[in-house]
Amino acid sequence: MPEKNTAAPQPEPKQPAGPQQPAVRTLDARSLRGLAHPLRIRMLAALRHEGPATASRLAEQLGESSGATSYHLRQLAAHGFVEDAPGHGKGRERWWRAVHQGTAFDETLMYDESDPETRGAADAFLHEIATIHTQELNTWLGDSHNWPREWRSSTDMSDFTLRLTPAQATELIHKVHDLVNGYRDLPQAEDTETVRFHTHAFPRRGHA
Repeated sequence: MPEKNTAAPQPEPKQPAGPQQPAVRTLDARSLRGLAHPLRIRMLAALRHEGPATASRLAEQLGESSGATSYHLRQLAAHGFVEDAPGHGKGRERWWRAVHQGTAFDETLMYDESDPETRGAADAFLHEIATIHTQELNTWLGDSHNWPREWRSSTDMSDFTLRLTPAQATELIHKVHDLVNGYRDLPQAEDTETVRFHTHAFPRRGHA
């Protein structure tokens, strides 16, 4: 009579971890209204891209008064977007840092018929983001001749037209985001630079 196999079952192999996801703040109606101001959006972006700063440094960078940046920093802090950055600077100036690396926008905020103020804030927020993307691209085009050839040949300004269902479009967006996030923790080489990626996906009437 053959012996029974009494060996302990082998654990299932671990699935490879997905791409590193950035810390993201999901906007609700209140936080959207607190953020939907052009200067606040730009200040928050500056803190995320450039690191901690004071109100006066942000004012110089963005061409605003320090009184304006100080006020809007306090408003951003009240809504949980920025916080104190201890250990920076030696004077009495207050240093600030972004709490999250990104912002997630719930498109349903645009269609709440019972809350026109939130719908207006959503519209202002999205238009300001579109404006920032356009300005960043134009800045690159105006300054590209000052970059080495290998960087000029490593940029992209493409567009694609596809025939998709809403579910397929959502799937593609998630795959693109996962691909980009998969490059966040690569080893830093000497020639590393900050690279901005913009993605836009939207339907339009008519056939391709």
